Amino acid sequence: MPHLKTDDNVELYYEEAGEGTPIIFVHEFAGDYRSWEPQMRHFSRRYRAITYNARGYSPSDIPSNPNDYSQKRACDDIRAVMDALQIEEAHIVGLSMGGFATLHFGFDYPEKALSLVVGGCGYGAQPNQREMFQNETLATVEKIKKETMDVAGKAYASGPTRVQYQNKDPRGWKEFEVQLREHSTEGSANTMMGVQRLRPSLYDLEDKMRELTVPTMIINGDEDDPCLDPGLLMKRNISSSSLVVLPRSGHTINLEEPAMFNWFVDDFLHQVESGNWGLRDPRSQTGSILGDTGKGS
Repeated sequence: MPHLKTDDNVELYYEEAGEGTPIIFVHEFAGDYRSWEPQMRHFSRRYRAITYNARGYSPSDIPSNPNDYSQKRACDDIRAVMDALQIEEAHIVGLSMGGFATLHFGFDYPEKALSLVVGGCGYGAQPNQREMFQNETLATVEKIKKETMDVAGKAYASGPTRVQYQNKDPRGWKEFEVQLREHSTEGSANTMMGVQRLRPSLYDLEDKMRELTVPTMIINGDEDDPCLDPGLLMKRNISSSSLVVLPRSGHTINLEEPAMFNWFVDDFLHQVESGNWGLRDPRSQTGSILGDTGKGS
């Protein structure tokens, strides 16, 4: 089983397929490397597609200290994957927890990112929801520790932004639920404590967003309520970004709607690689409805 080492000597399991420009897929809290299978099969036809398990997700190492998990670590682990595989630049695609890591990678290592796909990014970001989000993460940690992931994962997979997947594709959703329940209890609890609970609010990162010029696609489901307003926040502040909202879709969008997800990412990558992805035209940001129409008449 292929593994690589991070800067702090944590071993991460990874898989890769295909040849060409590298794409790195970064999974969400409820997923793992297997969650990207529809994308690995699709994009490995034309790219060097890579996915890996974050720390805390077997067969990657599971550090016992929650302090070994953080938003910064999650970001730097993308860099560790690239360094170990001798990759100078790559397209980075992340969902949820992986979307946050992808965004921070763009902040910290813009010279390493050919593009960013930031999916399902926003849980707990709103200023008026920070306390509620942190309380919910602590409650989730206690639930995971008390019941194990085998039990807690069943409820997690049926959350308000997962039922869309369950309703559309019961067979696919069941596979997702089974894989979630296989996750390490210790690793999941530590990830929730160190990464999810303590990550900074997107609303505190607007200055960094305004400095970001890496081509960026933000993609959400329209029934993934916690991510809708943060998606607009990112779109309005990242001048190199687009915003895609998939209809009647929840949080697990790359599995829930793989054909649409792949099409939008494919089109985005083609535009980036052809040099047709620029910054937003400043004429579209005047703050008025009709612009200068009628002035001086």
